[in-house]
Amino acid sequence: MSAENVHHRTGLLAEEPSQVPDAVVETASLEAAVLDSVAASAAAAESMAGTGSAAEPGPPPDVEPAAHSADAVGTDLEPSDADADAGDAAQPVPAVVPPTGTMSAERFALRALEHRLLGGERKLRRREVAAGAGLSLLSARKLWRALGFPNIGDEDVAFTERDQAALNTVVGPVRAGKLTEEAAISVTRAIGQMTDRMVVWQIEALVEDMVHQQGVTDAEARKRLVSELPTLVDALEEILVYSWRRQLNAGVQRLAVRAEAGLASSEEGREGDEDDAPLPLARAVGFADLVSYTSLSRRMNEKTLAQLVQRFENTCAEIISVGGGRLVKTVGDEVLYIAETPAAGAEISLALCQAFTEDEILPEARVAMVWGRILSRLGDIYGPTVNLAARLTALADPGTVLVDSMTAAALEKDERFVLLPRPAEDVRGFGEIHPVQLLRGSGRGLVLD
Repeated sequence: MSAENVHHRTGLLAEEPSQVPDAVVETASLEAAVLDSVAASAAAAESMAGTGSAAEPGPPPDVEPAAHSADAVGTDLEPSDADADAGDAAQPVPAVVPPTGTMSAERFALRALEHRLLGGERKLRRREVAAGAGLSLLSARKLWRALGFPNIGDEDVAFTERDQAALNTVVGPVRAGKLTEEAAISVTRAIGQMTDRMVVWQIEALVEDMVHQQGVTDAEARKRLVSELPTLVDALEEILVYSWRRQLNAGVQRLAVRAEAGLASSEEGREGDEDDAPLPLARAVGFADLVSYTSLSRRMNEKTLAQLVQRFENTCAEIISVGGGRLVKTVGDEVLYIAETPAAGAEISLALCQAFTEDEILPEARVAMVWGRILSRLGDIYGPTVNLAARLTALADPGTVLVDSMTAAALEKDERFVLLPRPAEDVRGFGEIHPVQLLRGSGRGLVLD
């Protein structure tokens, strides 16, 4: 794979990204400066403990990275970033006064946790990390941005050797010809976005548990979490890798092994000229939308609203998982899910509707499901099937499930379901459609533990 081919195919390294807003750069620089001051206070504590004197940290050594050419690494790298990156100089770092005396227990715990998570002391600037990985700074910045990291200035000592190893890991498959750079960026962005949401979710769950179990305030729980996290890091990391492997295997089964069978099923009752005909995957797409959620949330305090949202998401996740589906995303009071067959989608939809109707806390839900073809990208799904399911959800009465006429045709011979046609509706973007109410027929439906 030549550097020229990579350049023209993806444009990944073609030009310098647009300037990041000054506020973002200043925030990142301030963060690095604060961390430097914490490190300085640690040195002061070791050499001047008990004296109350402040030690001024000396400037880090000015290390110039070795130049790397495109031919040396097999990707489209710039031989020098000096000119290309001239407009991206670091913003001035606001003055931060290092703390005096010995380091507090909280700061010591925070610094120890950072060392463990980052793999050591922050000793490297961004150019040094990029050069050590054999990349131009432009290439490294695009990968960091894909991971969701803030922009760091040229003089900020914000990286460790693990950051350099990570860059090598990302670009390794590209250099070996196993991934295009475009695919590598997309995969990297997926990891960054998913882990960011996961970390926020985990921290909030841990803080909420500490507030409830220990009777402390939210602010105090967040402080205590820093000292308690080290005992959880290994377990959280292990279960993350375990879950990823299981989910990857399940994803291969869904998207590859059974894709052809799903498309064959989706041909029944179709003419071949439908709007979703060119799309690759056949799936049952469903929405569940809580009724009167907005008015309820206005009358709730923070704790009650948090409990409502958590109960809603937990109920949806459990039912969709038991039904063999996948929860694509939740947006406020609405959940989007998919299943591999019309029957599986119908079972999940009926179970969700029943669960919300019988729940003493949650309001009823409007549910709709459509069997059709979709495009799966960026962890989300797209296409007319998704849009139609969303439109049907708005038409459903509280505590009912609606499907379209094609989905009803795919389910009509299944004794587990009863189908009741409803009057035609004129729907924006689809014209006249014929909703059908889905009801339980024979059988028990989904059995939850």
